[in-house]
Amino acid sequence: MSLNRSEKEAVIHEVTSLAAKAQTLVMAEYRGITVADMTRLRVKAREQGVTLSVLKNTLARRAMVGSAFEVVSDQMTGPLIYGFSTDAVAAAKVVADFAKTNEKLVIRGGALSGKALDVNAVKQLANIPSKEVLLSQLLGLMQSPISRTARVLAALAEKRGEAVAA
Repeated sequence: MSLNRSEKEAVIHEVTSLAAKAQTLVMAEYRGITVADMTRLRVKAREQGVTLSVLKNTLARRAMVGSAFEVVSDQMTGPLIYGFSTDAVAAAKVVADFAKTNEKLVIRGGALSGKALDVNAVKQLANIPSKEVLLSQLLGLMQSPISRTARVLAALAEKRGEAVAA
């Protein structure tokens, strides 16, 4: 079903606003995926804050003009699903995890902060822990010296307490 001019402009405007807010774009070919599988992918994406869109490539190219994702406009061919996320790794993680269980979803590439990503780069990006996990790891590293010092001081106090009691 073809769109009229005003509908096309609305789609371009919507995708342009998505691209302006997003840090990451992941593109994947979805040829042969069942509607049920696509619905599961969309639900997982929504839970992670990723916006998935099936777009006409010409409209997607027009929407990307002037954005950080313009670098991948030459890769926009074939039936693609576009994943946008404000979190740097969320879109890559959702698409790569789904591609592991469904061989019909083929990652084609993506972009991160104005740099084009190939398939391997998208998969590597997906392996990076989420922001929350990285923050908790950093906090653990920062607390480690303090907690070790506290344990040493407690052990010294305990020894001195035993020595005074004896």
